[in-house]
Amino acid sequence: MQFADLDLNKAYTYADYFKWQFEERVELIKGKIFKMSPAPSNLHQQICSDLHGFLWSFLRGKPCKVYSAPFDVRLPLKSTDDKDVFTVLQPDVCVVCDKSKLDKRGCIGAPDIVIEVLSPGNNSKEIISKFEVYEQAGVKEYWVVSPQNQTLVVNTLNAGKYYPSRQMAKGDIVTSAILPGFSLNLAELFDYEVQEE
Repeated sequence: MQFADLDLNKAYTYADYFKWQFEERVELIKGKIFKMSPAPSNLHQQICSDLHGFLWSFLRGKPCKVYSAPFDVRLPLKSTDDKDVFTVLQPDVCVVCDKSKLDKRGCIGAPDIVIEVLSPGNNSKEIISKFEVYEQAGVKEYWVVSPQNQTLVVNTLNAGKYYPSRQMAKGDIVTSAILPGFSLNLAELFDYEVQEE
């Protein structure tokens, strides 16, 4: 099967997703296919690598673990059976503290922290849809990083709803309620000149 053979109006499940062998990378959000950007920019990859590195250094020897894309995060609504899972995402970086959510194919259930680094190819529908599914699935913290604006917002789950932090930038220190003692100086993360696309 080729990507072109898929009916983009149909709802698909993880059982379908797991069988696909085409080259294009996709995510499923509530059964709908979202094609991922062909290859992220070097700036996007640098930020993802740096975030992974900062978190990996902090978490070394601790129960929580950090993962980077490609890494399937399946967000079931009811059953964890492949045919009943309609949302499969590949967050740029995520932290999982509950080992029972990990299996050989990735994570089944909400990671504790999800970090998405925006690309020029991200559309508003995708961004809104991810916010909604992460909130509904119970991801405790959803960080959104804008490389172009050099900003980071932490959405914190409280009573089933996300509450965003103020928009943080160089000079700010990011902390996490999930990871007591962790701090990230945004001057280190955004240590580059913004280039025009």
